[in-house]
Amino acid sequence: MSEGTFDKLREQLELQEWPNVYLFKFIVPNTPHLLAQTTALFDETAHIQFHESSNAKFVSVSVKEMMLDVDSIIEVYNKAQKIEGIISL
Repeated sequence: MSEGTFDKLREQLELQEWPNVYLFKFIVPNTPHLLAQTTALFDETAHIQFHESSNAKFVSVSVKEMMLDVDSIIEVYNKAQKIEGIISL
């Protein structure tokens, strides 16, 4: 993706006070290695919830984690882009 992909998100996040809890949401194909790659993006202190789609082909992954600043959030999204089939919401 281009360098400016997260510019709008960055603008919105900079209006908030940091550190703060941030909610990440992803849709991931329901395969163990892709789910493991997704959860590996976060610390063991993160609160992670999974919800399978009705046909069990995908899993919704919601993660609440204390983030120090906007750059650390953008970094997670950049790493997530490298996971095959992941959709960031």
